[in-house]
Amino acid sequence: MTATGLVGRAPAILQIRAQIEKLAVRRSTVLIQGESGTGKEIVARSIYNADPHGHFVPIDCASLVGTIMESELFGHVRGAFTGATDTKRGLIELAQGGTAFFDEIGELPLELQAKLLRVLQERELRPLGSLQRIQIDLRVIAATNRDLQREVSAGRFREDLFHRLNVVRLTLPPLRERREDIPLLIERFLERASGRYALTHDAAEAMLNYDWPGNVRELMNCLERMMSFNSGPLLHFADLPTGVANHARAGSAAGFVSMATVGGKAAPARSVVPLHEMEKLAIRRALEHTGGDRTLAAQMLGIGRTTLYRRLKEYQLA
Repeated sequence: MTATGLVGRAPAILQIRAQIEKLAVRRSTVLIQGESGTGKEIVARSIYNADPHGHFVPIDCASLVGTIMESELFGHVRGAFTGATDTKRGLIELAQGGTAFFDEIGELPLELQAKLLRVLQERELRPLGSLQRIQIDLRVIAATNRDLQREVSAGRFREDLFHRLNVVRLTLPPLRERREDIPLLIERFLERASGRYALTHDAAEAMLNYDWPGNVRELMNCLERMMSFNSGPLLHFADLPTGVANHARAGSAAGFVSMATVGGKAAPARSVVPLHEMEKLAIRRALEHTGGDRTLAAQMLGIGRTTLYRRLKEYQLA
């Protein structure tokens, strides 16, 4: 795991890591955009951890519903409304001196957007039922899987709040646009899980060929599911979730390698993910499991002993 918590070597990920390091110097407001499952909260926590002050308080805007929304954000005093038997500090106040992370800020209703804007502008809040205002000092990080500029045009998000949040914007790429990171993500997750699992060639190829609409979160859930039904050390094609397996069976390789003709020669339109990385890991795990017995390891891997010897020499594992 990297210092920022982000795993990957793709140029977009390296750029985001560099930006996080720079953000440690200043406590600027940050807006993180990206599809669900791309790791927006990981980035938010990485920004906080680069120069931690106070508490990191996550605020799930999508879960703020009904009459409790305003109370959850701004707090209330005793007797402010029916059922308010005690004074309660709001989530924003709990982030005093630290960082408030507004997850899925695009889900916040317009009326609360106006009140949040006032808090951010005035740097003070008033709990429900209170006549006193509380001065606040905190860093704001917001995240969304929506295009907030489009939401502004549609009248679903306040333009003034968007500009208040959009001081520094980080955009996380979907996993299908950084396929070179898939082997590394798989290896890191398997190592953290137990260190004794590896993928067979067919399973690895199917996973590298899949588009992962749920992004890194879906990839991690896939691996966890596979390990739940397999004691290891190898995770097979048959262990894959139905969606991933069906995609592989359909033979759709469009999301993996796209070939284009350049000067009469076939050339990859984008980087090819190296399957040998996953194959090397599978061979190492199989040999560890068999105590170095190459014949048994070859049987577990579903390849001939001669092929295994050739791979050991090729990968310098002998």
